[in-house]
Amino acid sequence: MTDLHGPKPWRARAGRPIGRLLFTVLYRGRARHRGRVPTRGPVILVANHAGFLDGPLVYTLSPRPVNFLVKQEAFTGFFGWLITMVGQIPIDRSIGDRAALATAAAVLERGGAVGIFPEGTRRKGDVAEVNQGAAWLALRTGARIVPVAVLGTHGAGPSAEGWPRPRSVLTADFGEPFALTPDPSVPGRDRLRLASEQLRAALASQVQRARVDNGGAPDTSD
Repeated sequence: MTDLHGPKPWRARAGRPIGRLLFTVLYRGRARHRGRVPTRGPVILVANHAGFLDGPLVYTLSPRPVNFLVKQEAFTGFFGWLITMVGQIPIDRSIGDRAALATAAAVLERGGAVGIFPEGTRRKGDVAEVNQGAAWLALRTGARIVPVAVLGTHGAGPSAEGWPRPRSVLTADFGEPFALTPDPSVPGRDRLRLASEQLRAALASQVQRARVDNGGAPDTSD
């Protein structure tokens, strides 16, 4: 069941040591430009989505604890129990899941950080299109948005289900925060559409920049 008050703040911190172990022992996780993430206030981290490890990588390497919206199908078995314990939020992607968005809004309204893959599912990771949930949350709560480029998580071969080879370098490159700037004279539905396109363009640009700059030294500063 979705908690309309949002997961307890401590939950999003609890699983980060496990993630650090995963991205130190099995993979080489690196964060770039972590200092761009605002240290206080509501923040939405929006990331491209190309592999299974995208969420755990950003969750672990973010300088702030983050509650991700995760497809409800993942909340089964031990993994489902684990992501519930660390404060991740189930969302039904087949509908406009208002309960899940309300839970995410509750996290933001208390000054927390929420993570979203606006592409909705694993794709090529080039952000050709996005859903409107992230923009809706930003407009409702006034949260700033940080675009995050995730690189190296796509497994070998064409399938998005594969995992990258052990000891691969996996990168989360954090972009500059921004606020959506809708034109108040535009009707609500068009305003949301235009805000979603502003978000999509910013994330796609961040991914392109990160791919060009991927040879740079990791930045692990807070």
